[in-house]
Amino acid sequence: MHHPQPIFESSPDHPPSCHAATLVELPDRRLLAAWFAGTHEGHPDVAIWLSHFEGGAWREPIKIADEPGVPLWNPVLFRDTTDTVWLFYKAGPTIPAWTGTYMKSHDGGRTWSAPTALPAGLIGPAKNKPVILSNGDIVCGTSSESWRSWACWVEVSGDGGQTWSRHGPIAAPGFPVYARASDDPVSATWDTASGELLLPQDHAGVIQPAVWEYAPGCLKMLMRATRRVGGVCTSLSDDYGRTWSPAVLTDIPNPNSGLDAARLADGRIVLACNPTPAGRTPLSLLVSEDNGETWPWRRDVEAEPEEYSYPSVIQATDGTVHVVYTYQRKQICHLALDLDGWIAA
Repeated sequence: MHHPQPIFESSPDHPPSCHAATLVELPDRRLLAAWFAGTHEGHPDVAIWLSHFEGGAWREPIKIADEPGVPLWNPVLFRDTTDTVWLFYKAGPTIPAWTGTYMKSHDGGRTWSAPTALPAGLIGPAKNKPVILSNGDIVCGTSSESWRSWACWVEVSGDGGQTWSRHGPIAAPGFPVYARASDDPVSATWDTASGELLLPQDHAGVIQPAVWEYAPGCLKMLMRATRRVGGVCTSLSDDYGRTWSPAVLTDIPNPNSGLDAARLADGRIVLACNPTPAGRTPLSLLVSEDNGETWPWRRDVEAEPEEYSYPSVIQATDGTVHVVYTYQRKQICHLALDLDGWIAA
């Protein structure tokens, strides 16, 4: 399937707006996707929705998590070494007020535990999937969005998610932490008058890292950045994520829009992002053969005007690369491809 397929579409039976999809492969090789949907991002009716891909088709989405009167945000699916599936998400009236929350499934996403809140100060993965390291540690790339100051962190568990430690911060490169601004929003804020998402522009910050391990104990992250920074940023760790090098600006533009990356079985890195200085189109796949130092190959998934954003990318057991993403805030779309065949096409 080299053409995107809708998982979820706005309709009389579904909420009018959706965003922030996530994807995981289950033990039986089925796929599971989740996203948030409601009146608009940040509205009190926003809940987490879920769908299974089996028999070549996506099943009817169901609402899986809801907190009456409080919006939910950024679900992240993750399968651990015991084949337990975690659904992380955030709850709170605003992004800086997020409480990290998770549910677990021991039967491939058919039934779920009651929600559990993480201790204050931990939010779990901000947008992108956790990774299991060669020593068994679970690493979540996360971030904090506070007033005129954004930074990335990692949360690490060495006991299968029972306890967590927090390491960082990784701040935007070459800029002071604090910068004066006029009326910038603290974080993403939906403007009901214009029907648009307002984003901070004046301060320098990085959030929502995508992390991978490329050698035992050696990790790399790529980070979303504010438009003052202007591009994707990167940082390295050589001690299983406990300490990180100062963030460095790459040559990939970033318009303050979410990205995701995955290390493939052959060692290549595939990056899904909006490689543009402004707007959220095109949505593209980039491939690196040198651990993210250079990205010689790029192909656009969506290139028309409008928003195509917030991708999640994985490689399945059979080698297929799967991407889910927001399509104009009206659909969640899924693209499955043989990467080499797609490159050659």
